[in-house]
Amino acid sequence: MFYFDEINRKHILRSDFLADINAFFTTRETVITSQEPEKEQAVSDNKKLICEYLGVRELISPVQTHSANVSYVQIGKTDYPDTDALILNNNKQAVFLNFADCTPVILYDKKQHIAAVSHAGWRGTAQKIAPKTVEAMNSNPEDIIAVIGPAISMCCYNVGEDVFNQLKSTVKIFDNLYKIKNDEKFVDLKSINARQLYEIGVKEIDICPYCTCCDNNMFFSYRKENATTSRHSAVVKL
Repeated sequence: MFYFDEINRKHILRSDFLADINAFFTTRETVITSQEPEKEQAVSDNKKLICEYLGVRELISPVQTHSANVSYVQIGKTDYPDTDALILNNNKQAVFLNFADCTPVILYDKKQHIAAVSHAGWRGTAQKIAPKTVEAMNSNPEDIIAVIGPAISMCCYNVGEDVFNQLKSTVKIFDNLYKIKNDEKFVDLKSINARQLYEIGVKEIDICPYCTCCDNNMFFSYRKENATTSRHSAVVKL
């Protein structure tokens, strides 16, 4: 179940599925990524706030390109180009990936005590980045806890025929993952990622109810805000 928490009276979003690690999603109040000049100070202040809260010197983030490339975080390394999933297996660092409609997937292996964050837009979802991340973690899927964060929901996410068919091909059962309204196809990216994980054997999955487009007062939406550069983030520290 998802619930709001606070860092210094600023809201973050958590799932009680991840009680054993420090993992959360930032909101508009705790934004740590934006190219908008008016948010520059807030970004700086929030990064400092979150680093102090987590007890780290810096936050590690890759250069996201809508790929299905997965990397392990290494102590002393901060540069992760062309990477859309990071795996964390030490308690010295913290990682974050950025989102504004795309689907954040946090994965935690409760046996190995390692975690990962995957960035699953439609391209990443079509390439099954979440299952690929589980594979890269060398995890038994039954040991994985998956938390799928705030993203654009089916109510607001209409796609073309090509994208629809690519997404449909990634799961065995596509029922209830789409709807057709006024001859337009709407898909549920969050649930498609959940179905992909379920079909490889992941059983513990928490899906966020918030739509970044409908709940734009709390989260950023690339579609609704005309290609905003601001992002909410998925943050993880072991």
